[in-house]
Amino acid sequence: MRVLVTGGTGFVGRAVVQELLGRGHTVYAGSRRGDAPPGTHGVKLDVTDAGSVLRAVGEASPEAVIHLVGIIAEQGTQTFTRVHLEGTRHVLAATPRQARYLHMSALGAREDSASGYSRSKAQAERLVRESGLSWTIFQPSLIFGVGDDFFGRVLRELVSTAPVVPMIGDGSFPFRPVSVQDVARAFAGALEQPETVGQTYTLTGPEEFTFRQLLEMELAALGRRKPIVPVPLALMNLMVPAMQVLPKPPITRDQYAMLKEGNTAPNEPARSTFGLPMLRLEDHLPGIVAGARGAGRAAGAG
Repeated sequence: MRVLVTGGTGFVGRAVVQELLGRGHTVYAGSRRGDAPPGTHGVKLDVTDAGSVLRAVGEASPEAVIHLVGIIAEQGTQTFTRVHLEGTRHVLAATPRQARYLHMSALGAREDSASGYSRSKAQAERLVRESGLSWTIFQPSLIFGVGDDFFGRVLRELVSTAPVVPMIGDGSFPFRPVSVQDVARAFAGALEQPETVGQTYTLTGPEEFTFRQLLEMELAALGRRKPIVPVPLALMNLMVPAMQVLPKPPITRDQYAMLKEGNTAPNEPARSTFGLPMLRLEDHLPGIVAGARGAGRAAGAG
């Protein structure tokens, strides 16, 4: 099958591309620079530009489109509305009517969410459901793997920067992280299972953790011992807005809203439907933080 993957050179995109190649598909990896991962055809694709999307689809002539592009924080003109909502609108309009369409959303996507990220993801889902295409939507929790942004950067910086580790409230917010390999297998599997058309699947891992447990696991993976200090929500509600004046705030308002909501759901029916291996965070976290250390040293050497 000829498959166009938007965001094909990103963290999740690389894993999805490799899974597709392993199953014998012809893959067109869409990215803003048009880079081609090994074994793929690279195509320039900017989801915020309708013309760019049309040209990429015309070049790939796909039998399936996997739309993965997303941002976790707004920057300049790259807003949640522009990337998630308008970007999805452009991809849907360009996708051939007979093609399969797989969509990356997010666990917790709700149009009444306090998070702009979650609201825009829910709005994009509505466009998908109204598109008339043969669609499948995936809603992953926190995705872990070497090169991920949350465990490899955000959480690592949080536990590494200060002599103590600040914890939002009592740290009881629940999370159920899922491996990037499980996510990739679900996307590729949906192309081979017609019964998944018109279905929405949550993608979560085998175990649930509180935010405090995630902090403790990150410290252990880094080989560090530090006290974890709860920061009352009333104080966080004042601190987070004040942090936004910094060039690169340690946490955005949107990330704060999402953390307070937590991010968990059962892993069925996705686990059984796609035969997911359900890789465990504990087994992979040391490699994730080691990879992040190596990337940091390489960047410093440049």
